[in-house]
Formats: sequence, C-alpha cells, structure tokens
Amino acid sequence: MTTPASQSGPLAVFDLGKTNSKLFVFSEDGAVLDERRSRPVWGSHKGRAVLDEQHLFHWMSQELSDVVARHDVTGLMISAHGCTFALVRGDTGLLHPILDYEQEIPDAIAAKVAPSLPAFSETYTPHLPLGFCIARHIFWLAEEEPQAFAETESILCYPQYWVWRFTGRHVSEYSYLGAHNQLWAPLKRDYSSLVDRLGWRSRFPAIVPSGAIVGQTTVRLNDGSKKTIDVHNGVHDSNSALAYYRMTGLEHFTIVSTGTWVIIINLDCPLNALDEERDMLSNVTVNGEPAPSLRFMGGREYDLLSGGWTKPIGPVAVEAVMARGVFALPSWAAGGPFPEIKGEIVGGDVAGEERAAVAALYVVMMTDLSLDLIRSTNKVVVDGGLAKIDLYTSMLAQLRPEQAVVRSTMSEGSATGAAALAFKARGLFPFKDETVAVVASGVAGLEAYRDRWRELASAARARARRAAGLE
Repeated sequence: MTTPASQSGPLAVFDLGKTNSKLFVFSEDGAVLDERRSRPVWGSHKGRAVLDEQHLFHWMSQELSDVVARHDVTGLMISAHGCTFALVRGDTGLLHPILDYEQEIPDAIAAKVAPSLPAFSETYTPHLPLGFCIARHIFWLAEEEPQAFAETESILCYPQYWVWRFTGRHVSEYSYLGAHNQLWAPLKRDYSSLVDRLGWRSRFPAIVPSGAIVGQTTVRLNDGSKKTIDVHNGVHDSNSALAYYRMTGLEHFTIVSTGTWVIIINLDCPLNALDEERDMLSNVTVNGEPAPSLRFMGGREYDLLSGGWTKPIGPVAVEAVMARGVFALPSWAAGGPFPEIKGEIVGGDVAGEERAAVAALYVVMMTDLSLDLIRSTNKVVVDGGLAKIDLYTSMLAQLRPEQAVVRSTMSEGSATGAAALAFKARGLFPFKDETVAVVASGVAGLEAYRDRWRELASAARARARRAAGLE
C-alpha cells in the first residue's frame, strides 16, 4: 500500500458498467455531490469486439479534472463490471485491446481449452459461454496472439486496468479474481489448478484489498495547474454492493443487485446447493470469502422485452395480460437458469404498456425462482436500476410473504460500496442502512400466474434438454 497524499476530502468513484459509465463524487459524510454519465464505445480489432479504451479514458480524465476543480476531490476509486481483463507491460503498454465479453471464442479454441477447465467442485464456476469465463478469453489471446501474450508482464482485471492507467501500478484483487472466471479456487483462497497448469500464476500481480490506496495520479486542471490525488484499488461491482450492505450492519440477507445483470448473492446458501447447469456459482467477497450466487441478464432482458419502456406500468395493464394468460418465457439473453431455451411470448400479442407489463412480470418471475434456487429464506435487499420500478419490488414482496423485502433508496449500491471501501481505508465509515421496507402489492392471481409460468418454463426446459440428449 501507498502513503496517502491526503487523509481527507471528497472522493470520485467511477462505476463502469457494460452499458453505462458513471462518475459519482461523495463527500466524507457519504452525500453525493455530483454525478456524470456516459456510455462506453465498442469497436472491432482483427474481427474481435473490443472496447475503445482511449475514448473511455478521455471521458474519465476530463470529468475527473472537472470534479477535482469543482469539489476539491482528493481520491479516486473504481467499481467495474465483470468478465473483462487486459494484457499489459510496464506503465504504458496495453498489448491487445480489451475484449468484449459478449463474444464466443472460436470453436477450435473452445475445444482446446475445455478439457483444461477445472471441475465445478474446485472453482464453483460452471463451463460458461461467451467471455463469461475470462480464462477462456485469456486462452484465446494466448493462442492467437502469442507474441503479445509472451510480452505480457501482467494480466489485469478490469478495475485494476484503470488503476494501472492512472498510476502505472500492477495489482490484483479478491472479488474480481473470484468472479466466475475459472482462475480462483474459493475454498483454497488461491489460484485454481488451471492457472498453474497453463503457467499463468506469475502473470497475476500481488493481491491488494479493494479500497486500499495503491498510488497517486496527477490531474491537470483547466487553469493549467495540477493536483495529485490518491488512487484506491478497485472492486467488482456486484461484490461492491454486497460489501456496502454488510458495512452498514446488515447480516443474513440476500442481495438482488440489478443492472444489465441481476446478480443474486446469498452468503447463507451452502455451496453444495449450487447447480452448475443453472448459472449458479460462487463469487468471492472483497474479504476473499466464497459468495454463493446466481445470475441472469435481467436488466437487458427487461429492456428487450419492454421495447425500452421507461414510463410507469399500471396495475390495469398487469391484470389485463395476466387475465389473458400472456407469458414471457426465458431466455432473452445468454446465461441464467434457463440456458437451454430461447425466449418467447406465449398467450397472445402485446404492445406498449401491456408489453412492458409482461416484461416486468417476467423479471419478477425470474427473480422469484432464482431466490428459491439459491435457498433464500432471509431478508431480500433489492439494489440497482430495477429497484426504481415499484411494480418489480412490490410484486416480488407479494410472492415472498415469509421474507422481509427491502429496497435501496439510492439505487447505486456498487458505486456507494466502492466509496465505502475507499473511505474505510481512510478510517471513515459514513454510510448507514438506508434501505426501506417494500409494501407487497395485492395483484389478484399473481401467485397462480407464478405457478403457471414455472410450469411452462420448466416444460420448455425439459423439452430442450431431452432434444439435446441431456435427460
């Protein structure tokens, strides 16, 4: 760790999602002083989808310069989406553009790496498609870009890539190394057998706790002056949200962290309850503990199904589609508990608000089922974008009457968790439990609708598995 440049002052947090890039400025008492947003740009390199990291870095640098000047920011922290890494050398060399995780590796590469992937009982990570397991993408570059890989000094996880961009420091971090990538063995609290088998261990730099100060960066202000601020080690976004709620004093709860993905983590779920065929896995907390998890791309699916609907959804629309028996069945994006089947709407055509109602019902049904799969009987904490949709949280509460359901009032758990981790390194603990109880809806017939949805989804999955020779 590095001696801090400052022990006090506001903190800038970049929360980098796959779809949205955000910057928040937090005061030492936890208040949000400023907020900025942009979108990452994705391009192509040798036929591979890649991030335009220069475009994103330019935006980050400009906004950081502005908030340092406006708010006298003294520290920088980063929370970032999963499944992403960079090959780097020294303090300036990015050896290949950063891959987009939503692309499948070539069949020949997939066939070559598959036998090397560790057993589920070691990594608690199933054999995932696309780049959802970054070990497959690392292997892809090692095979197809051998010169770049040979020159690689460090494989950096995505938050640590941005730490490197601002400081030149090479570091690793628990929550990202353990985020469903076949690189980590949670029970051993060490790298997996795959890392040693492929000779990658030396490519991963030393592990430093998330939030720890690892260096400084000098920010050039618009008036030509410069200011040096601390840079804290970054964190995996969903695990950041989990850390935030634990740091506010909550115990024995299931977090439903929503954004592009719905990530559900229940620390009370036994590891032997995880079903590798249903996108259930163990993440790792910021402290290095196993974190039983389940995920599906609920935010993406809601946007696709609803046609980008952003207006309120009324109970009349919900009751109308339920009365007609209209169901959205999984899956509308890769991953999730129903990877064998493609999404469809059955029971009739819908448009406008009614289609949005079907989308909301779908995400509620998927969340409710996922909570059962991950053995959730404790308090449910809903965080992120979907927490802003009253219908989503209230119907979920109606379907789970034996559990307390609460939602975040700030809906930015990953960014706030990142801030909490950075403030902790300064000896500050500004955040308190700000969740509020969700009042259950009283939608007539919702429970029967849930039962019928599960029957239809399970039947579709069974048919697909029989056709594929899996049952």
